Amino acid sequence: MTTKAIAVFDIDGVIRDVGGSYRRALADTVEYFTNQAYRPTSLEIDELKSEGIWNNDWEASQELISRYFAAQGTPREQLRLDYNTIVAFFQSRYRGPDPDNWTGYICDEPLLLQPSYLEQLTQAGIAWGFFSGATRGSANYVLTQRLGLQSPVLIAMEDAPGKPDPTGLFATVKQLEDGLEEKSVILYVGDTVADMYTVSKARELKPHRTWIGVGILPPHVQETAARREAYAQTLVTAGAAVVLSNVEQLNPAQIQDLLYQ
Repeated sequence: MTTKAIAVFDIDGVIRDVGGSYRRALADTVEYFTNQAYRPTSLEIDELKSEGIWNNDWEASQELISRYFAAQGTPREQLRLDYNTIVAFFQSRYRGPDPDNWTGYICDEPLLLQPSYLEQLTQAGIAWGFFSGATRGSANYVLTQRLGLQSPVLIAMEDAPGKPDPTGLFATVKQLEDGLEEKSVILYVGDTVADMYTVSKARELKPHRTWIGVGILPPHVQETAARREAYAQTLVTAGAAVVLSNVEQLNPAQIQDLLYQ
């Protein structure tokens, strides 16, 4: 069967719910490095992410710490923040204190799709893979250990520049096409402004391909209708062709509709 579409998935907020893990670790980290003076709310983290350049949660933590102290009158250049120390603290919360035996927040992340969904795509002739800002260890933990996928195509944090740079998206597509003629429409499925900007930049750099951004509402924004609608509008403004409340709604029929819009 000829592949008519390639679906590339972000992981955090799309494949797994990171509201109680990555985002909790981010808030813990900011609170710790501001001496318990400031803990960002979920909405404040979303507002930072809506700027489109804070996909990396370690960098986002550092930025929120810096902004807090700047608001208190301490300029950034006077701050003695060590990025590696911030990363180490964040990881001690997210993965746990032992880097070889993970016991942290990552162990409790709810999954947002089942392997049967991906099998459904395969049966419909839709190739799929993953491009994520998560570390390879964290991404593989959910894909291979929890979902049981065998050697999925994955471009992770260590493999490409951070989003919205589309280099990692191009690398994922290249692996999925594996020498086939470039004819497939490419969908990138993500939950942030940076994900949608990645699609826009891919379109600028490779305009001979068709690139479609699919927005997914992460669980933490679905608690109230107002927040859900505001977040959806943010994704549409950033370039999403459609916004869905769960990734499994992007079934073969929905993909077919997007191809012929």
